[in-house]
Amino acid sequence: MSYPNCTLVTPTYNWPEALELLLLSILQQTVLPNEVIIADDGSSENTKNLIAKFQKTFPVPLIHIWHEDIKNRKPAIMNKAIAVSKYDYIIEIDGDIIMNKYFIEDHLKYAQKGHYLFGSRVTIKKGFLAELFSKKTTHFNLFSKGIKKRGRTIRIPFLMRFSKSISERSSKLRGCNMSFWKTDFIKINGFNENLVGWGIDDSEMIQRIHNIGIQGKRLKNCGIAYHIYHKEQSRSQLDINDEILKQSTEKKLTFIEKGINQYL
Repeated sequence: MSYPNCTLVTPTYNWPEALELLLLSILQQTVLPNEVIIADDGSSENTKNLIAKFQKTFPVPLIHIWHEDIKNRKPAIMNKAIAVSKYDYIIEIDGDIIMNKYFIEDHLKYAQKGHYLFGSRVTIKKGFLAELFSKKTTHFNLFSKGIKKRGRTIRIPFLMRFSKSISERSSKLRGCNMSFWKTDFIKINGFNENLVGWGIDDSEMIQRIHNIGIQGKRLKNCGIAYHIYHKEQSRSQLDINDEILKQSTEKKLTFIEKGINQYL
């Protein structure tokens, strides 16, 4: 089966221990992405050094895009990363995700024009982190210790035959596990850089994707991802961001002023 060429993009910020496990899980994929881009929101030298170590032997181009640390500017660094991506299909995960070995294959197998895909995540518990990082664990299953929402570990690709296209943004959408066509992303001008701090940048972007007529499809029992526990970030800007999302939804906005076009 031939798959679309793809770029895997992941944001990161000063958590090289988590990023290392993510990169190790890429090496175990049944289908490799054509390139990997780390969208670095201003991490210190530790992250740079880790990436440099992996770059020496990584089987596909591993590209490090960095900008200065001025609070949380995830939309901007993601736009900069996707602007330099070389391939048609973008798979987005978070920098604290460990991928099941079929993760990339699942996203590519079910990629179709006029659609984006989104999956769920299994949670790795706080109490398991010391062991996780000391053993560099990247394999989990239904019976693994240290996880919750373990029903999401079960991969049954056959069930994707019954997955329906959806025309409205799902409340189950998570930016830590989704994929889309780069042309669709550019059409809506990418992530909205007027969003500041933590929260909803992925939801707001996907809302505009829906507003141009693209449909979603949920990867259920496929595209399995494990999310490493961390403390929640400050939600101080969430009211502002929620209002921007509300405007995009109600006014059916398709294009924002400050987006990826700055870097193309």
